[in-house]
Parts: sequence; C-alpha cells; structure tokens
Amino acid sequence: MMKCRRCRGPAVVEVRRHNAAFCRDCFLHHVREQVRRAIQGHDMFDPEDRVLVAVSGGKDSLALWDVLLELGYRASGLYLGLGIGDYSSRSAQVVRRFARERREALEAVGGELVEIDLAEAYGFDIPTAGRKGSRSTCAVCGLSKRYVFNRAALERGYDVVATGHNLDDEAATLLGNTLRWQTDYIARQAPVLPARPGMVRKVKPLYRLSELETAAYSFLRGIDYVVEECPLVAGNTQLRYKEAMNRLESASPGTKAQFFLGYLDRAAPLFRAEDDVELTPCRACGQPTTGRFCAFCRARAQVLGQRLEDLAGRREDGERQVARELSEEVLPAELYGGSS
Repeated sequence: MMKCRRCRGPAVVEVRRHNAAFCRDCFLHHVREQVRRAIQGHDMFDPEDRVLVAVSGGKDSLALWDVLLELGYRASGLYLGLGIGDYSSRSAQVVRRFARERREALEAVGGELVEIDLAEAYGFDIPTAGRKGSRSTCAVCGLSKRYVFNRAALERGYDVVATGHNLDDEAATLLGNTLRWQTDYIARQAPVLPARPGMVRKVKPLYRLSELETAAYSFLRGIDYVVEECPLVAGNTQLRYKEAMNRLESASPGTKAQFFLGYLDRAAPLFRAEDDVELTPCRACGQPTTGRFCAFCRARAQVLGQRLEDLAGRREDGERQVARELSEEVLPAELYGGSS
C-alpha cells in the first residue's frame, strides 16, 4: 500500500512527476500550497484585491474558485454563456449549483456569481460566429472570452481576472508556439499579464498543477463539473499538442513541468521585450486596441453583417446623449446646487 509522503498514512492519490503519493487531506493541502506559492511567487494579487475567476463549469476553473475561497481571497466567479446548446445549459447549471453550495463562503468574502449571456449582450453566440465569421470557432470563442472577461472586470471594479489554465494547458501552448516559432506569443506567455490602461491584470494560479491534480482535487472536494469536452472543439490543434505532451509525460514523468517551468525560469527573460505598443480606445466599444477597431468588434460586425463605421457612429451618438444628460441634469442639480 502506498504511503502518504507528508503524514505516512494510506495514500489515495499518486503524483508521478513528484514521485510522491498523498492521503486525501495532505493532497488538498498540496494543491492549495501550489496555488499559494504561485500567487505569492508572482505577486498575482493581495488579500484585499477583488478577484474575478472565469468559470466555465469545468474542473479547472471550479477547482480554482474553490481553492481561492478556501484560502480566504475575495473571489467571485464569472460565467459567460456561449450558446452551445445542451453543453452550455449543463455548464450554467453546474456553475450555479457550485455558487449555491458555497453561499456562506462567498458572503464571507463579498463574492458573487456574475452571469453574462453572449447572445443577449452582444447579439451572437459561438456556433453562429463559427458559421458566419472568418475566424475558426475556437478562435472567436477565445477572443470573445478575453474581451468579455476584461470588460466585465473593469465595469464591476475587479482588480484581477484569474483563469483556470493548468500546467498541461501551458505546456501544450508553449509547445505549439515553439514549433511555429511565434516569438510574440512566446514572449507573452506568463503566469501574470500586468494591467494596462483599460485592461485589468490577468493571472493563472494553477500553472504549477497538472490536469490530473485538478481533477483529483475536484473529486476529493466533491465538486460536480462538466466532464465532456466542448462539442465544437474537434480538430483543435491544442488537443494534438496536449496528446504529444501526454505521451512524453507517460514515458518520462515530469517532462511537462521541466519544459514549462524551465521556460519560465531560464528562457522567458530571453523573449521578454518592452511592450511599447500604443493602445487607443476602439471607436466602436471604447476598449483598448492597436488600431481603429478592436478584434472583437471586427469579428462581431462580420458575424452580424454590420459596418464598423455604423457601430462607431452609434457609440458617438450615445456619448453625445450621455454628455447632454450630464450637462443638463447632473451638473446644475448636484454640483451647482440647483433644484432637483
């Protein structure tokens, strides 16, 4: 019988890359310690920061939210409805149940579950975007998530967005970017992306933990999560890179950690470059971009069959209306003491 490395009791989980096994309580401690080490080692956020966790209903994001609440962080969840039929319906149910079961923990830290429906808020869902847009389904999905997560955090006053990317995700991404020598992407692959004007800080507290470890944590914590893959993910190149890394890991445990953590320790500084790209507000939505219109608004206009100039015109009309209301109502009544 395997013995727990930490307490020498009967083990229930083996982590081959550490050449170790753990009992239930010691394994949960191990996971929380790895997350705590990631947060503190990269100064991801402080206890007083408001953290918005991007939750999908999968094991990684729900495990992350659970760990952060257990560690006492002010962590809320954001679920983005993508409109992918029964898959999205099931995901939403799982996330809501998770939040209900942790209502007291959320109330203790001032946390909440924020829900945004992509179709209701922006007029399209991911299956439609995959059919009508020029980007692949996975590409427009990732673009939409990044845009909505950032915008929601800004509008609701969160300091940081946390995602459930684990060691397997990061190693596979690094492998793909290295095979294609996409040095710009390699340079930006880090556990922390600092805040910039119009963009909140992005962090990945699970980067030290494998997919096996997050799955075992979720099982031992009794977290119900969506097991099946997204039905639109078939053919995604990221899956092929994961399969390749899994074969290497099976033959030589620790390969993923050596590859990605070694990159962070020794190679990442060689790719780092001063990010001096000037960002300006998108003319359609106001979010930061390098051109006149952000990638999300370009993709959205294409899917909806709209002209970007029309979106920009409507935004400018809206800004003029807001300015008029402020000048006519708020300024005289509240700043200058006029009658209400």
